Amino acid sequence: MREGRLPLQPVHLQKLQLLNQDMTHPRRLAGGARPPIFELDMANQATIEKRATLYRLVTPEHVCPWGLKSKDLLQRSGFEVDDRPLTTRRDAEAFMTKQDVTTTPQTFIEGRRIGGYEDLRRYLGKGDVDAKAISYRPVMVLFAMTALAALAASYAVSGQLFTSRALQWFIAFSMVVLSLLKLQNVESFSTMFLNYDLLARRWVPYSYIYPYAEGLAGILMISGALRWISVPVALFIGTIGAVSVFKAVYVDKRELKCACVGGSSNVPLGFISLTENLMMVGMAVWMVWM
Repeated sequence: MREGRLPLQPVHLQKLQLLNQDMTHPRRLAGGARPPIFELDMANQATIEKRATLYRLVTPEHVCPWGLKSKDLLQRSGFEVDDRPLTTRRDAEAFMTKQDVTTTPQTFIEGRRIGGYEDLRRYLGKGDVDAKAISYRPVMVLFAMTALAALAASYAVSGQLFTSRALQWFIAFSMVVLSLLKLQNVESFSTMFLNYDLLARRWVPYSYIYPYAEGLAGILMISGALRWISVPVALFIGTIGAVSVFKAVYVDKRELKCACVGGSSNVPLGFISLTENLMMVGMAVWMVWM
């Protein structure tokens, strides 16, 4: 399925005729500049030529997410999309056989097959989406959300945003959310955790206990209840975690991924991980002092 440029419509032919007449007319713009109609016509031609044809799977049972992403990317890049959904598996198989491809969606621009979503991103200069790329975004977004939640809770209780309780809740909320992320897949978390935690490497069950202990301490700190449990737990796991991270990163100079937001994260082990543990230690000390 190849597409060429669209033929000129009658209105565009009329514009070109008017352009030729105007260019030969003695009344031209100063300095021999071309009339604005020429620039307008060229802009129209560029718009007409920026078209793409997209074949994507759209059935009652399944709408291909990569097809939706391809369509959105084309539209945001200024393309007029000729959307051609493949509404049955048979249509999809026939299309793939004809084009000698194994997947959909498939994008065509000016008669040239570009390929799937990743191929389209490269063609448009957007680069590849690397799911394994190192990023601090997950943990930074998490801390931002828990900070806002703490401020909201403080305002709801006292009518003020910035209070000592807001800081306490920020740390406690962060501990609870981080524990939930770890508990999504405890096995994966424990495997990553064993790469650097000193206690877990000596006693493996600790790698399974850790997320539960962190979550329990966070919940108790939110309520302010049972400090005789929350303070020792936070102080214990926070101190061991901080020492383990410091040794792995700053003493042994190892490049590892952090298990702080779960076992499937690409957050590098380092300052963020150390901060998480120091926050727990600081919170425990503050609650003792309070």
